Amino acid sequence: MVESHPPARGATGNAVSGRFNLPARESDGDWLDDRAGVDGEAPPPRTTVTIEQARTIITRNQSPDVGFDRSINPYRGCEHGCIYCFARPTHAFHDLSPGLDFETHLFAKPDAAKLLRRELGRPNYEVRPIAFGTNTDPYQPIESRWQITRACIEVLAETRHPLTITTKSDRVTRDIDLLAPMAADGLASVALSITSMDPKIARTLEPRAPRPEKRLAAVRALSEAGIPVFVSIAPVVPAITDHEMETLVDAAAAAGAKGVFFLPVRLPHEVSPLFRAWLDAHFPDRAGKVMAIIQSLRDGRDNDPDFFSRMRGRGPWAELLRTRFRIACARHGFKRERMGGRTDLFVPPTLAGRQMSLF
Repeated sequence: MVESHPPARGATGNAVSGRFNLPARESDGDWLDDRAGVDGEAPPPRTTVTIEQARTIITRNQSPDVGFDRSINPYRGCEHGCIYCFARPTHAFHDLSPGLDFETHLFAKPDAAKLLRRELGRPNYEVRPIAFGTNTDPYQPIESRWQITRACIEVLAETRHPLTITTKSDRVTRDIDLLAPMAADGLASVALSITSMDPKIARTLEPRAPRPEKRLAAVRALSEAGIPVFVSIAPVVPAITDHEMETLVDAAAAAGAKGVFFLPVRLPHEVSPLFRAWLDAHFPDRAGKVMAIIQSLRDGRDNDPDFFSRMRGRGPWAELLRTRFRIACARHGFKRERMGGRTDLFVPPTLAGRQMSLF
C-alpha cells in the first residue's frame, strides 16, 4: 500500500549498517551520470506500509533506568523522520537502512488488538502499565488510516488495564473519548514530546511531526479533559535547542501540563553518522560545536550506552542543564512525578472458547 505524503524527510540519505552485513544502497553510476538529461531529478521517496504478521504484541523490557517493563509498538519505522530517533537502528535488523528506509518503509501490525486480548487473557498474566510510544510513535500519520493504536486502547479500556502514551502528535486527542474515562479511574496518562518552538528547527529536526503549537494545543485539550498530561523536552540538542528549555517549561505550565521532564540527545549506533550528516546539511556553522558538547555529555564519545548515565549525561554541561531545568520547574511548582496507573481494577478479557466466570 502506498500512502500520500508531504515533501520533507529527516535523514539526508540511506546510511547502511555495518553490524548486520546490510548491503549498501547505491544507484547505478551510468544512470547518475545522465539522469539530469534523461530523467531529471529523482523523485522523492514514497512511504510504503507492509503488513507484519506478529505473533505477540507486548514487548518486555528489563532496563533498570526505564520506568516501564512492557510496551506495545503498533508500527515499525516512523514517518515523523526525527533525525535523532534512537529507534532508527532497529530497521537494520530487517536489512533496511536506519536512514530514509526507517522513515519510508513502515510496518503495521493490524492484528495487534487481537494479540493483546489473547495475552491479557493468559491465566498467569500480571498487570503493569503498558507503555505506547517507547520505540516508534503510535500516532504517526498512518495511524489515521490503520487505527491500530486506537484498537489496542479499546481493549485496555474494556479490561481496565493501565497505560501510558508518549507521542509527538496531536492525533492523540482523537482518543480522548477512551482516555478520559480511563484517566478518571487512574488508568491513563499521556506525554507530549516538544523539543523546540522554533518552526525552522522543528521542521528540520522532526519534519513530519505536527507543529509545536499543535502539540501544545493537544496538551491543553488533554488537560481540560481530565487526563494527566506531561511535556517531554526530549531530546535537548546542545547549541540548537538547549536555549529553549525555560521557554518550553513555561509553555507546558501555561497549557496545563501536570509535569515536565527532559533528556539530553542520544546517538546510538547508526544514529550518530545520520545526525552528523544532518548537522552538516542544516547547521554547518556549528556542527563541530554541537558534537563537541555532545561528546562532553557522553564521556568523550558520541554515545554513552551505560544505564542511568545514558539518560542523564555526565559532566559540567549535563549538570548545567539539570540546574536550569530544576529552576524552571520550581517557578511553576512542578514536582518530579512519574507516569503510571492503577493495577487493581483489571478485569481479564473473555476469550473465545473459555468458560466465563460465575461472578
